[in-house]
Amino acid sequence: MTQIKFGTDGWRAVIAEDFTFKNVARVAQATADFWKANMVAGVDGKVIVGYDRRFFSDRFAECTTEVMAGNGFQVVLTPTPTPTPSVSFAVKAQRAIGGVMITASHNPPAFNGFKLKSYYGGSSDPETCKGVEALLDAHPVKSVPLADGIRSKQIKVQDVRPAHYAALKKLVDFKLIAKSKLRFAHEALFGVGAGCFEELLAGTTCKVTTLNGKHDPFFGGINPEPVEANYGRSQAFLKKHPHDLCLVTDGDADRVGGMDGRGNYLTTHILICLLLRHLFVNRGLRGRMVKALTTTSMLDKMCASHGIELVETGVGFKYICAEMLKGNVLLGAEESGGIGFPGHIPERDGIAAGLMLLEMLAVERVSLNKLIANLEKEFGPHRYGRIDTHFPLEKRGDLMEFLRTQPPQKLLRSPLAEVKSFDGVKFIAQDGSWLMLRGSGTEPILRIYAEAGSESAVHKLLRLGVELTKRV
Repeated sequence: MTQIKFGTDGWRAVIAEDFTFKNVARVAQATADFWKANMVAGVDGKVIVGYDRRFFSDRFAECTTEVMAGNGFQVVLTPTPTPTPSVSFAVKAQRAIGGVMITASHNPPAFNGFKLKSYYGGSSDPETCKGVEALLDAHPVKSVPLADGIRSKQIKVQDVRPAHYAALKKLVDFKLIAKSKLRFAHEALFGVGAGCFEELLAGTTCKVTTLNGKHDPFFGGINPEPVEANYGRSQAFLKKHPHDLCLVTDGDADRVGGMDGRGNYLTTHILICLLLRHLFVNRGLRGRMVKALTTTSMLDKMCASHGIELVETGVGFKYICAEMLKGNVLLGAEESGGIGFPGHIPERDGIAAGLMLLEMLAVERVSLNKLIANLEKEFGPHRYGRIDTHFPLEKRGDLMEFLRTQPPQKLLRSPLAEVKSFDGVKFIAQDGSWLMLRGSGTEPILRIYAEAGSESAVHKLLRLGVELTKRV
């Protein structure tokens, strides 16, 4: 039997190798067993199932639906590829016990995945994922043929996007956006978010341009991840056809990246900082800023300046979700582009982030680059880099122990100020620059992150990180 392990956000594997109908059915059965054994007061015995544009995602979603129905759950199955946040919103809005999203998000086209959503409309916590893993093969797979389930009305085919989009229009000042005359571009990376902003902003004064929106299971030869290496096509377009902003969504539209209106790359970090400032300054909201450990220290400076409580979590939005569920959160965000908003779902939502950035521009009525320049003038430049390198899993424990016990005395010329080791190891210098090493949850990959005041300093820190791995 294939061993199935949940990573930072569900289970992912290569299609037709480990990601097979048999294994999807095994995971679905274990999930159904877990939910039956852990029912939650106030929620219904209902499951929402959605899927992205990957090869056979619709068929894997049908397989999951049939197993959930076979275990006595009422099931809502989306009729078309659907953004992950739309599925998460449906789980919460319809008071379902949980949801399953068939997607491998930003991974290469050969992969697919099984994302687990809990009743609150966010990523399932580590205990739930471990609970599902523990129940793998505990019971034989039970299923109901899709046609039979639809005929008996145990399975309902329903588009869950309209309800999500309606909620997004209430989350932002949509009337202000509607009359703003903004020119907005959306790089969809051939993913499931394609067309969503055109639909949301139809009938407004905004001009929306969707780039790379066709359905292509091979994603135009890229991985649908919001990183600059994948922006070449849209950068060339934007240089010839300027807009006010270009937002990028990943394969399942829960994460964001961006470019300015002329195709210049924007880090996810600066987008998060812009949104924090907008919520605090323009909207007058208060609460805690929750960020993952690998996210920019500009947020630390902003929070200190404005008297905002800052909470730092491990990597993975499920940890940010846990803080959002506690309440009093102003914004939740992670380095990879996951951003969650209060009053919505405790979940990253790339579509919500795009609309909130449009609201910001509509309120400010100055260019995006001017807003960024003002932030850097107040808090200093912050440049960021990350590299992923192969590192044997069996040596990772020794490396982390070495880093914790024998940290470098300086990062470049600045003395070491602090070491954090609750998720990987992060070295923080007195000047605010930092270097972090952290292993992938399931693969022999080591991620090395760095932030400093200049690109050259970032490259030097990353080289230092690589050098440290060679000492074990």
